[in-house]
Amino acid sequence: MVCNSDFVQYQRINLGDYIQSGEGGTALAYASKDGKTLAKLYNPGFEADMAREEFIAACNVFEMGIPTPKPYRLITDGKRVGAEYELIKDKRSFARIISQEPQRLEELSLEFAKMARKLHSTKADVTKMKSVKQMLKDFYQQKDIVPEYYKRRALEFIDSTPDSTNCVHGDLQIGNIISDGKRTLWIDVGGFGYGAPEWDLAFTFDVTNCLNAGMADHLFHLKPDTLLEHWNIFISAYLGTSDPQRIEEAVRRINPYVAARLPYMFFLAYHTRMPDVGAKMLFPSFDGTTHPRYK
Repeated sequence: MVCNSDFVQYQRINLGDYIQSGEGGTALAYASKDGKTLAKLYNPGFEADMAREEFIAACNVFEMGIPTPKPYRLITDGKRVGAEYELIKDKRSFARIISQEPQRLEELSLEFAKMARKLHSTKADVTKMKSVKQMLKDFYQQKDIVPEYYKRRALEFIDSTPDSTNCVHGDLQIGNIISDGKRTLWIDVGGFGYGAPEWDLAFTFDVTNCLNAGMADHLFHLKPDTLLEHWNIFISAYLGTSDPQRIEEAVRRINPYVAARLPYMFFLAYHTRMPDVGAKMLFPSFDGTTHPRYK
């Protein structure tokens, strides 16, 4: 397996050898009929260079010993690009388990907090992994994705954030952690890097507090109230306190990270700039206010 070479090439696959097994916000998953691998093909329009960078990131995460399925190769079906990974048989995401076994919500929310704390206390190999802070700075400087006033505020905030070298997942949510009953693994680690843990907590907060019923069902097969309950259990366990004042302070601290990161996530999902009305609605989050994105 070649992980860090600039000469990693896409290999053509025949979709007839696979069966679609899942759907995410940016990609479709296909299990091989031989039961050995899982192919992840990104939606049309996903940049090939970005897919290659995500695959190399997955290789680096695996080689660090972070629990994640083994990455095998870059692939294409001729129209879409993606990568192929070890197939974890009988796996379910925490989101899927909670949707099927709601009585396990507290158990899995606590385990998610435990896994997140462990991840965020792990030092990254900064020679192989990307700085989330630098990645977002480059993104705002190179892409026309928000109005100029928003771009200036985002860059100012990003510059003010800590230069932490601890690991961050990049897409920290209960759809991206799986279990087969024996192992618990992180998946979708293409956004993996290093930086302040608030970059991860911002994404977790956004998808548990700001989705309407349609989006919550589409992304997680859960209701907004269940996602909010998950957040409340998770953040108390993650912070080590159920004190409402300390949790409120944490949310105010997280909100500017939401504002700085969400336009990037929007671009990844839709390959276009965030609508100006969305930027206007999100902008107060730089001052600690929770935005009403989907409410």
